[in-house]
Amino acid sequence: MRYERLVIQAGSNSFTLDLHPRMTVIAGVGPLERESLIGELVGALSSSRSGVHAELVQDNGRHIAVFRPDGGRHRVVDINTASDVSSEFAAPDGKIDLLATSGLSARHARARLRLAHTDLNARSQGDKLVRQLAEQDQDRLWAAAEALRVSDDRLQGEAEATGSMPEDAAVIERIEERHQAFQSAQDRHESFRRTSIVLALGCAGLALPISFASKLLALPLLLVASVTVLVSVVFRSRLQTASRLEEEALAEAGAQSYLGFHLQRVNGLLSDDQARKRIMAAAEAHRLAGAEWRLVAGDVPMTWALEHHEEIQAAARVRMDVTALSTMSSTAPALDNDRTTDLARVLIGRLNELRTFGQDGESFPLILDDPLVGLHPGMKPALLELLGDASGAPQLIFLTQDEDVASWARLEALTGALSILEPKPEHHDTPAPVPTPVTIQL
Repeated sequence: MRYERLVIQAGSNSFTLDLHPRMTVIAGVGPLERESLIGELVGALSSSRSGVHAELVQDNGRHIAVFRPDGGRHRVVDINTASDVSSEFAAPDGKIDLLATSGLSARHARARLRLAHTDLNARSQGDKLVRQLAEQDQDRLWAAAEALRVSDDRLQGEAEATGSMPEDAAVIERIEERHQAFQSAQDRHESFRRTSIVLALGCAGLALPISFASKLLALPLLLVASVTVLVSVVFRSRLQTASRLEEEALAEAGAQSYLGFHLQRVNGLLSDDQARKRIMAAAEAHRLAGAEWRLVAGDVPMTWALEHHEEIQAAARVRMDVTALSTMSSTAPALDNDRTTDLARVLIGRLNELRTFGQDGESFPLILDDPLVGLHPGMKPALLELLGDASGAPQLIFLTQDEDVASWARLEALTGALSILEPKPEHHDTPAPVPTPVTIQL
């Protein structure tokens, strides 16, 4: 299965993403935008995202369109025959869910369809990470893993209950934090402004008659008035900074980027106070659990650790035995010195997995979440060529902020082997174009 087009609607705005059958590189997108777009791509296949429509091609060549209108009946249409085939993709609860009908859960699919640099590093350094985690306090390690898993499930549940995705919580939280900072700065500024006006006028008023008697005595009063004015200017500057940061948070949420639909969705969540409080509480618990996990395990993904639970515990037992005997192990396997080859092995392994990911052997796209970030530039060309050659089975969607990847994609796009999209931010000096609603007609 591969995407042909993704259409996302939010109120009167719509955003259309046309995807190359083999590989699409979306360049210039930061972490928040990548999280949002990954949520939309996976949400188009699951049952949680209203307002997201998709045109897809199955492995057997059939073209289907998935319609998820807000407030309307979700359905699937066979484009070639113009017939409603919703019943083929209806989950037991009646919702249209292409993942469930392929025997996949949204959480499992999201973990496998997405490949980030942390996943790539974890899988390419498996032996090293097993030893690293085996050295930790096992009770604390697995308690932290369980707490993070539970908080992740809770956040997923709260997000689905509001018709959103977990990454929306990060957007809401950032906007809320910036808004609270702005409100606090505004309150401090207003409070000090009133006091400073009274104090400055009082000092200036006293200094004037005193200056006739002694300019030296009036000097301290004038100094106090001047300092008061300067402090007021500082508070004003802080208020402007807080306001700018809040605007930036809103812009990153979609107001000033190609993801213009995103702000409307976040505003919808914010309008429901109870939903907002629940999802914020879940996000806070998830953040605390994530902080504890990182404190114990570092950058190792929790899902990877759970998948290798037995290996890690076995290594921990061996380590305890060795420590008890006061000996040093000289037989631990060495890391592969050819790092590029190791990373290539992981990429090929994930591609092979997704070629027959569904229970009926259906393939699914691989969403690459800037997996090569942090690698030495000399390592990237070979890995990018590997991805380019392997693309199409499955389809690849590469989200990146890496200029090395974008430069490579621009050249490859000239051959037609892939397409590259480079969203341009809107500028304040010219009016922003109004998005034209997109209608899919059969």
